[in-house]
Amino acid sequence: MLFLPSVAWAEEPTAASNATALDTVWTLIASFLVFIMQAGFAMVETGFTQAKNAANIVMKNLIDFCSGSIIFWLVGFAIMFGVDAGGFIGTTGWGTTGTFEHLGLKIPLYAFLIFQTVFCATAATIVSGAMAERTKFVAYLIYSFVISAVIYPVVGHWAWGGGWLSQRGFIDFAGSTVVHSVGGWTALVGAAMVGPRRGKFGPDGSVRAIPGHSITLGALGVFLLWFGWFGFNPGSTLSGTTPDIARIAVTTNLAAAAGAFGGLILPWLRFGKPDVSLTLNGTLGGLVGITAGTAAVSPMGAVIIGFLSGCVTALGVEFMDKVLKVDDPVGAVSVHAFSGAFGTIMVGLFAVEGGLFYGGGVSQLITQLIGVAAVFAWTVVTAAILFAILKVTVGLRVSEEEESEGLDIYEHGIQAYGDFVLRGTQVH
Repeated sequence: MLFLPSVAWAEEPTAASNATALDTVWTLIASFLVFIMQAGFAMVETGFTQAKNAANIVMKNLIDFCSGSIIFWLVGFAIMFGVDAGGFIGTTGWGTTGTFEHLGLKIPLYAFLIFQTVFCATAATIVSGAMAERTKFVAYLIYSFVISAVIYPVVGHWAWGGGWLSQRGFIDFAGSTVVHSVGGWTALVGAAMVGPRRGKFGPDGSVRAIPGHSITLGALGVFLLWFGWFGFNPGSTLSGTTPDIARIAVTTNLAAAAGAFGGLILPWLRFGKPDVSLTLNGTLGGLVGITAGTAAVSPMGAVIIGFLSGCVTALGVEFMDKVLKVDDPVGAVSVHAFSGAFGTIMVGLFAVEGGLFYGGGVSQLITQLIGVAAVFAWTVVTAAILFAILKVTVGLRVSEEEESEGLDIYEHGIQAYGDFVLRGTQVH
């Protein structure tokens, strides 16, 4: 029989301390679920792009999390959650030092830090897919530092850190705009400035498909993201003792399922066949769309928002190709920017308390529109400045030879599938 030494407790557990313990454990578990989304992003982006760039995609998704974790801890967290200065930015707590009592946290600061870190990493990693297959690794590394240190934290402060949007009553519970649209708008600017992949558009402007190498990996990524979203949305309560987490999990799941049907039915009606990639992205669009209002809308509202967000995603892919002529290999802008903005605006209509369709008038809708517009303006301007500087310094784009042969070999000296003969390559 194993005898364990007795433990002397400093004080007897109370109902309050037990609640704090449960809230802390729940927040940490949710953080770990959100971390799994990094694998999801990596698999979606790898599957939807060419095999010759798979290792490069994996490296970008790994390193943006690593660099983001460090710089967000040192700088970004203070900008986002430090004591408010004029509603625009936080100014205390660099390196997560000092007191954050103004936040009124009921969990340890470090639990809150790790939860916010994985959120920051989500915003940063969205861009890699939109700029895939032609962007220099060093440029992407620098970008990851800047968005994690400044671009994302400023928006986070506006909405979640006591800034002017939160003071106005802006609702973005888990980040349709704060996280996803920030990443999506940045992706739009980056993809536009780096230019399309060679062969994506014909001389007459016609769109040419460049198929990804593994729909299986893409599907795996979507399932991992869906799974991680059960930490993303319910975890944003920061409480394992509130019954709200169950309802939020339901609205999250319903919106994802409905989003899949949006991505399935609309293209099927228009083009005669159910498209697998658009259905997968429609699922993600539904998840992104519901993230703002997941705690504020009814299950039926979640189904409507999710379905429409899936449609927005499908239409957004076509809009990017045929109207904007911006090459986004994985549909990141459509999923995160367009559906994120759409879902945030829908809160003004479907929120059970304050939504237009529930007798709340237009006040909440106007606030949601202002928030979406402000985040769009901030992100597009700062991202344009950042990528312009990178373009004239380290450079954004690899050479034609590097793009043709694949970034894996030229950027990293390795092939992701070394034992296979890749499409378009020759064995010497």
